[in-house]
Amino acid sequence: MKKSLIALAAALLAAGAHAADTPVAVAISGWTGFAPLTLAKEAGLFKKHGLDVTIKKIPQKDRHLAIASGDVQCAATTVETWIVWNANGVATTQIFQLDKSYGADGMVVKPNIAKIADLKGKTVAASAPGTAPYFTLAWMLKKNGLSIKDVKVVNLEPQAAANAFLAGTTDIDAGMTYEPYLSGVRAKPEAGKIIATTLDYPMVMDTFGCTPKFLADNPKAAKALADAYFDAVDMIKAEPKKSFEIMGTDVKQAPEAFEKSQAYLRWQDRAANQKFFAGEHAAFSKEAADLLLEAGIIKAVPDLSKLADTRFIK
Repeated sequence: MKKSLIALAAALLAAGAHAADTPVAVAISGWTGFAPLTLAKEAGLFKKHGLDVTIKKIPQKDRHLAIASGDVQCAATTVETWIVWNANGVATTQIFQLDKSYGADGMVVKPNIAKIADLKGKTVAASAPGTAPYFTLAWMLKKNGLSIKDVKVVNLEPQAAANAFLAGTTDIDAGMTYEPYLSGVRAKPEAGKIIATTLDYPMVMDTFGCTPKFLADNPKAAKALADAYFDAVDMIKAEPKKSFEIMGTDVKQAPEAFEKSQAYLRWQDRAANQKFFAGEHAAFSKEAADLLLEAGIIKAVPDLSKLADTRFIK
């Protein structure tokens, strides 16, 4: 009897160990587009797929350092940022697309600025080189005959950049920000005008990726991360009110305010992912890499063919 009880206890311990959820730490920011990841955690979707996910809020300028240190294994960021990270020796691979910005990222300017070309010699607030706001600034300037060298860049994070306009800061002529902070400026047009967004320049696209080691060691977990994200997108469609409440709480927005801010982007489901990685991802990465090189953000273009692994979106 004693032996059988010992055997039963051992079997239960083995089953418990086998059933343990795979731990994974993920770095994101409060950007509205990343919110389905929060929803997947809070609604138990990651757990349903056998994952124990820890979400860490880390500014984009520091996210690659968290990956390099091993503090996190995966992250969410813009497509071109993965190019910068890999060019700087932080090996990472994108495994699914999160969102596309449809007006959720933008440039705010003082009332006396009529067009982007007027920014020559002016001061612009944007995150550090290697971040999405900085790249968006470089992209918009290039499309209007200027370069990043034609303006004075003051490094402010998106929330701080928006707050500078809301506070009436006089020494900043333009600022790069995104939702939910851009909505604050929309609500107070006297503080500044939104001169351009990703409706005018559709170039902000976010993806989720991990280190090659994590993907090699945990292919099932990588697939589970993608599946849980797609489940979250489905949940938003099926239960929008509940979803907006959960996602809004994370960024300190009422459900109604969050619903308004998310209207400026599109979360990408499995079908959209498959279409995106069939060609658009490679084409955009090439154009983005050329601009990053031209702007001096990277010194050499990494192997772009190794920046995405599409096994997990099937």
